[in-house]
Amino acid sequence: MLKGKIALVTGASRGIGREIALELAAEGATVIVNYNGSKGKAEEVVETIKGSGGVAESFGCSVADFAKTEEMIQYIIKTYGALDILVNNAGITKDGLLMKMSEADYDDVIDTNLKGTFNCVKHVSRQMLKQKSGRIINMSSVVGIAGNAGQVNYSASKAGIIGITKSAAKELGSRGITVNAIAPGYIDTDMTQGLSDTVKEKVLEQIPLRKMGTTQDIAQMVVFLASDKGSYITGQIISIDGGMNI
Repeated sequence: MLKGKIALVTGASRGIGREIALELAAEGATVIVNYNGSKGKAEEVVETIKGSGGVAESFGCSVADFAKTEEMIQYIIKTYGALDILVNNAGITKDGLLMKMSEADYDDVIDTNLKGTFNCVKHVSRQMLKQKSGRIINMSSVVGIAGNAGQVNYSASKAGIIGITKSAAKELGSRGITVNAIAPGYIDTDMTQGLSDTVKEKVLEQIPLRKMGTTQDIAQMVVFLASDKGSYITGQIISIDGGMNI
């Protein structure tokens, strides 16, 4: 579905980002695997894609850095002549109760998750406006909609991404550019695998489907939104959470 398309996936060295990169490549897209501190894992993703006959390369850059993000996107455009799909997946957590949360922990999460999304959308928008086409898919979260104790910084960043998504959709839609967000619930990744059995049981009690989602559940929605099948969907926040936010 994506043959000939150029895609950038931020934070794609592991977890949900890794799966998104693999799924986009499987559908024919050339994938730039962005990473910040996990070069080795990013290269593994690239080699996996190449091993399956796909085209990919890695690019190290903190999306929180405005200038470095611009350099990355300009490199992609210069090298491949276009940038058709942007998936803003890079994100970090530094959890803690509000009363104990440091300013640094708040700022770090906002800078990577929220400002990083802004940086990428801003720098890619000029090229997509020139192309009169593009797909931007931002990764929000169930806690960006409902909030969560101990995650004021993370919840704020993911709620802010919803605002960016809706506003950018209105600004860019007339040029054929769609902007949507996915709000995952509890997904089976390295992060959630570290939870205790007691915590997992409490989480599952909140989910009508009584199970965690998979990285494939998220990646397949990204592919749909990035393809022609999702061409009339924009400004939407799509929850993939097993019914947790009903």
